[in-house]
Amino acid sequence: SSQNCSFPIAMCNTIMASGMAEMSKLIEGGMSHRDAVAKMFKENRHVIFTGNGYSSEWPVEAKKRGLPNLHNTPLALATFTSDKAKKLFTDMGIFTPEECDAKKEVMFENYCTTLGVEVRTLIDMVETGILPACAKDLSKYKDAPKLAGDRDSTYLGIKTETDKLKALWDKKPHDLEKEATYIADQVKPQMLAIRKLVD
Repeated sequence: SSQNCSFPIAMCNTIMASGMAEMSKLIEGGMSHRDAVAKMFKENRHVIFTGNGYSSEWPVEAKKRGLPNLHNTPLALATFTSDKAKKLFTDMGIFTPEECDAKKEVMFENYCTTLGVEVRTLIDMVETGILPACAKDLSKYKDAPKLAGDRDSTYLGIKTETDKLKALWDKKPHDLEKEATYIADQVKPQMLAIRKLVD
């Protein structure tokens, strides 16, 4: 990933600090260390998953436990300015509510910009490198087309799917959050369709 590790680490540290602050309140309120830890474990054990978090079983298990499954960037970014998140960041002295709003906007803009570069690069690679190579390869079989196998349909598929991607890209919304969601839900699957054919 090209992301600097400082931001995810800051988020993990914020979560840890919030948990420790809660435990500190319990202990300072007269609860024993053991009881404070046991209480927090009991209240939060539903988030512990020791299986493969990338497997298909995790989303099912998360749903059973009432946990969110934010499976793409726009879904995750949308929660950054929830009341709960803003309170956490404010209580921990990390961000003001206004800084949360600004950070979210910057993250959405970064996502849209990065994916925009990827889309334009993919289209350029297909049109200037892959399709010309397909045409050159297909021309070898002009005298014996039956030997070409599925080349014609595969190569035509690459062109068709790339045209679909271009059309989708041209129709993207111009609101950052809507654009990010559109990219995740419409554009990225189309990019994968092209990649599958090209591979």
